[in-house]
Amino acid sequence: MATPLTADQLLAALRAEGVTVVEHDGWRTHNRNAKGAWGPVQGVMIHHTVTQGTDSSVRLCYDGYAALPGPLCHGVIAKDGTVHLVANGRANHAGGGDPSVLQAVITETYGDRPPAPRVHDGSTGAVDGNARFYGFECVNLGNGTDPWPAAQLDAIERVSAALCRAHGWGARSVIGHSEWSDWKSDPKGPGMPGMPDVRGRVQKRLGQDPAKPAAKPTPKPPSLEPFPGADFFKAAPSSPIVTAMGRRLVAEGCGRYRSGPGPRWTEADRQSYAAWQRKLGYRGSDADGWPGPASWNALKIPKTS
Repeated sequence: MATPLTADQLLAALRAEGVTVVEHDGWRTHNRNAKGAWGPVQGVMIHHTVTQGTDSSVRLCYDGYAALPGPLCHGVIAKDGTVHLVANGRANHAGGGDPSVLQAVITETYGDRPPAPRVHDGSTGAVDGNARFYGFECVNLGNGTDPWPAAQLDAIERVSAALCRAHGWGARSVIGHSEWSDWKSDPKGPGMPGMPDVRGRVQKRLGQDPAKPAAKPTPKPPSLEPFPGADFFKAAPSSPIVTAMGRRLVAEGCGRYRSGPGPRWTEADRQSYAAWQRKLGYRGSDADGWPGPASWNALKIPKTS
């Protein structure tokens, strides 16, 4: 159980998680608190609007309609991932639901899915979800053909993680409306991965520091040609290793080639390599142009096969 976030705390939590937020006039005091309890809160509930168009969907969720006064959620998640805040406090989004689901959410003891809901608003034994869940409506017709863009799914993940992080919850505190009430089907549609997968994404995000970008994998160092031995060069070989060496010498500003470099070891290769040895600080017989293991390893020649 947790005390609901204040408007400032909610806004800060969303922004810290990288959510793009639009604040609508009066949202900080727009609620149904006069009609019932708000809190303690125990989770986040995701819905779809059964509408299309951001502006009209936001207006509907802010105002509600004759049979169900607004606000109908706390935030509307648009197709482009923008989250429109319309309420702070009790909102008409969850209705009555199954007490066994609520208990499983509170204790986070279910597996991939909460217990199958057996009741709904008006059923005997239903519990008031409007007092216990933050609600976010996602703009989608819910008709089985309206897609869920990646930006919208990313926003669902971020919003859910922001609230879980603020309250110290795990991802199992995030449910869909269909998991709360036995006559609801949202959220659904092509591209919506399902709430178990959403919770998986949220849990992964909770393992990251929201203030830092995701760590980039350390690039694997390139494979380098090992030193083939001094005798290799004195035998005047023709090999792609010689070409790769010459290209590195040119890149280091030590090339003494009129053309090439090429695969056949030539005097131009030896003069170029001598320039490389001098660049490393070798002098006299140590800069004679014949490769040795130390200067070769310093040249860092990419593997040719």
